[in-house]
Amino acid sequence: EVQLVESGAGLVQPGGSLRLSCAASGFSFSTYAMGWVRQGPGKGLEWVSGLNRGGDVARYADSVSGRFTISRDNAKNTLYLQMTSLKPEDTAVYYCAKSMYADSPMGYDYWGQGTRVTVSS
Repeated sequence: EVQLVESGAGLVQPGGSLRLSCAASGFSFSTYAMGWVRQGPGKGLEWVSGLNRGGDVARYADSVSGRFTISRDNAKNTLYLQMTSLKPEDTAVYYCAKSMYADSPMGYDYWGQGTRVTVSS
């Protein structure tokens, strides 16, 4: 059974930093691209970032480019999202997602339960 468990939720002030983690199990983690998607209050789903299976090709939404960094540790079956210079508009539930593909950061077929990030003073 595929499981994706996010952690790292929290309340942070604008300009602050936070790191999210996603522990994966039930599939060959190193075989698939992974990504992060978020949903802000009252908003639809927004793709945030994706990373290929090897961890060397990352893509970002324009809204987070230059502030967020996605990475993975295939030995630990874990995906990360380092978030810096956080803004109130980054407030959302962040979901880890598994791609159906090895190198495309899209086409997600499994999702975690989400972890809530609140950016507020």
